[in-house]
Amino acid sequence: DGGTIFLDEVGELSPDTQVALLRVLQEREIERVGGRQPIPVDVRIVAATNRDLKAAVADGIFRQDLFYRLNVFPIEVPPLRERKDDLLMLVEYFVQRYAKRAGKNIRSIDKRALALLQSYDWPGNIRELQNIIERSVILSSGGEFSVDESWLSKETFPPALTIEASVRSKSAVEQRGERDIIEAVLVETRGRVWGPSGAAAKLGIPPSTLDHRIKALRINKKQFKYP
Repeated sequence: DGGTIFLDEVGELSPDTQVALLRVLQEREIERVGGRQPIPVDVRIVAATNRDLKAAVADGIFRQDLFYRLNVFPIEVPPLRERKDDLLMLVEYFVQRYAKRAGKNIRSIDKRALALLQSYDWPGNIRELQNIIERSVILSSGGEFSVDESWLSKETFPPALTIEASVRSKSAVEQRGERDIIEAVLVETRGRVWGPSGAAAKLGIPPSTLDHRIKALRINKKQFKYP
């Protein structure tokens, strides 16, 4: 009691888990697995998500009552691509963190590596940065941190084929090109639209917009969900 619980990726909760969490927030009680006796709790909830929860509520994916229970004091953190000034601080922090974990002594950061990281758009946000740095630290053999450029995704999509909300003004050729782009990204994400590694994040558009275009183009997302 009196502590803080951090719930990451709350937008990915299943409907059943959303109901359970809402009950805890409303009743301020929990039950142990296999238990029958409710246990009163007094904790502060901090929840985080990469989803647009308002759009998820509108689409019926996220419960409206749970959204308002959680949305007491919202703090919006811009994606990494919009705060490049923070990159050096984050790189230094993660390099030292993973170097300590790996038992390595990395004393400096290669200027070319830093310039490469600063020029990248980071579609996977902080998690992608962490993964790149951890991999680089593990493979490093000296005291200077460097990055293999091939590890950074080079996928870009031409502005002429940007996904738009309106379909009526598009010609058949334009729609065909748009469909090819969406399907190519869905293949890569295995049909996943939402989340930091989803198709919407890779295309740089809101997930609700991409869902709308998928429905308009009659693309079957399920065909891309292979094991």
